[in-house]
Amino acid sequence: MQVKTGRWARIATVGQAHWFFGNLYEAVVDVPRLTGDRSPGLLASGSPARYFIPAAPATIASTALALTGSWHDGGDRRAIVTAATGTAVATGITVHLVRSVNLTLLREQPDQARREELAKKWHRANLIRLALLIVVRFAFRRATADRRR
Repeated sequence: MQVKTGRWARIATVGQAHWFFGNLYEAVVDVPRLTGDRSPGLLASGSPARYFIPAAPATIASTALALTGSWHDGGDRRAIVTAATGTAVATGITVHLVRSVNLTLLREQPDQARREELAKKWHRANLIRLALLIVVRFAFRRATADRRR
């Protein structure tokens, strides 16, 4: 089966940009503190999950398909492994933050001190996630170069 690397790479690029800029926006407006103040519910208006859940499967799947196609086409193996590993780790950070911070803020309505602690935890991990997504972007671009047909 031949994978159309270029098509998947374009879709992945849009998804990766959405992921990066969405998390950058959340950091700038301090979504963890806003969420703790409002506690809108996981899928209620104002919840970050509403704009990430639809894009996440497409982003991860298209990234995987583009990298797989590039691997089969003889792409830069180090760049492919770097992009795949970075995507997996960033996804793991996201899952960890949703489970340990977001759901705690949305379900438990913690006191102010606990909300501040959770917000700090989120910002530290998000900074790592943003740095990883930058690395992923450059590695992904290199991994799919000359295969965007």
